[in-house]
Amino acid sequence: MAKPITKFSNVFERYWYILNIAVEAVFLNKFRSILTALGIIFGVAAVIAMMAIGSGAQKEILDQMKLVGVNNIIISPKTDKSKGTDNKNASSDQTNQQTQQNTKQAKKFSPGLTLKDAQSIKALIPTVEKVSPQVIYEADVLKDGVRTSTKLTGTTPDFFSVFNLDLSQGEMFNEEQQQDGKAVCIIGPTIKSRFFSKENPIGKEIKCGPIWLKVIGVLRKREVNQSALENLGISDYNNTIYAPIQTLLLRFKDRTLVTASSLHGSRDSYQEDVTAFTDQESSMGTRNQIDKIVVQVKSSEEVRSTTEILKRMMVRRHAGVEDMEIKVPELLLKQEQRAKNIFNIVLGAIASISLLVGGIGIMNIMLASVMERIKEIGIRQAIGATKRDIILQFLTEATMISITGGLIGIILGIAISKIIMELTGILTIVSAISIVISFGVSATVGIAFGYMPARRASQQEPVTSLRHE
Repeated sequence: MAKPITKFSNVFERYWYILNIAVEAVFLNKFRSILTALGIIFGVAAVIAMMAIGSGAQKEILDQMKLVGVNNIIISPKTDKSKGTDNKNASSDQTNQQTQQNTKQAKKFSPGLTLKDAQSIKALIPTVEKVSPQVIYEADVLKDGVRTSTKLTGTTPDFFSVFNLDLSQGEMFNEEQQQDGKAVCIIGPTIKSRFFSKENPIGKEIKCGPIWLKVIGVLRKREVNQSALENLGISDYNNTIYAPIQTLLLRFKDRTLVTASSLHGSRDSYQEDVTAFTDQESSMGTRNQIDKIVVQVKSSEEVRSTTEILKRMMVRRHAGVEDMEIKVPELLLKQEQRAKNIFNIVLGAIASISLLVGGIGIMNIMLASVMERIKEIGIRQAIGATKRDIILQFLTEATMISITGGLIGIILGIAISKIIMELTGILTIVSAISIVISFGVSATVGIAFGYMPARRASQQEPVTSLRHE
């Protein structure tokens, strides 16, 4: 029973002795060891920093997808950039062309984007899951002498499920409130903290423009990137007041109503009615009853086909006038994500080359070390060291350098990631998997590139090595 223990003890002592020799050799040549480890240090740091940038970019894309909802199609009025930009120096050809275009538009009259469009989409297209029409106004909000300007959005309960918004308090609009246009609203958490910081807002009233709305719910706070909101054309959910769309159309403003003041007198012909509507449009800023329709498709595979159907349907409903634009944010975001993934792969490849160069550096330095220490190798062989012992010694030295370089590289990579985020504002996320991969690769590089010099050292003839000067 004592023999196996004695044998194990002898093997352990032998390996411990080899480890001590390797550590001593590394510390005796500190400067050379540091130069050898530099390639691994910068390689590991580069890999961690690049993977952190990639993880941050992926998180931003996923967050933006949550902001625009899943499988969504956005229909919005096409903005007329020509309005309000009359050029006094325009040529007569341009003026004639504009006149002809106006004449064609008069012949093909479009009512603009309306609530009936949203209702028709939901009723007629089978691939559509939910439809959320929106009316958006800038409104002054007033309560207890505190006033601020914010977004007032008229919508339906589908809006909140389409954009994955939950309530932290209260309840959603019910059918009666929607149909009758009741004066109720749901507020964002920023509105709550500003106007109801010391009281429960549920059941309280708040003045939005000329109307008073009763608060029936509060949205749960969502952390959002302001630049992402601006790029996607989305209002800040936290700082918005939501009311039933019928409430805003009945109590606040309905742009499609033609009033006596907008007519500027009586007209007799259809052409005159069109002109009156154009006058109303210029006075109100738009002829569209609603500002946006968000259509959620049942599955992502049906997004493209549904987009084509929507385009044809909307053009037909608008008398052949393409006065709306249809966007698919998810497809745009997926394209952006693909571009960023390619970018991250390129950066990762470049960073991996640094590790490869570091490994080659280890091999070159260790080969030079073998040439310098031929006499030492011969002495060790003369006193009983086997070829295996020589291989383990040099392999241990290479592995120690690469592992130490890997640890320093991990610390440097995390520091670089934090510095990048602080200086540039780019989101970086250092994940555990990137640290494990980097450390594993650095250890593997040390073993792989350290084996050849170790094998070469073990193949030295003891007599020749002892005679080497």
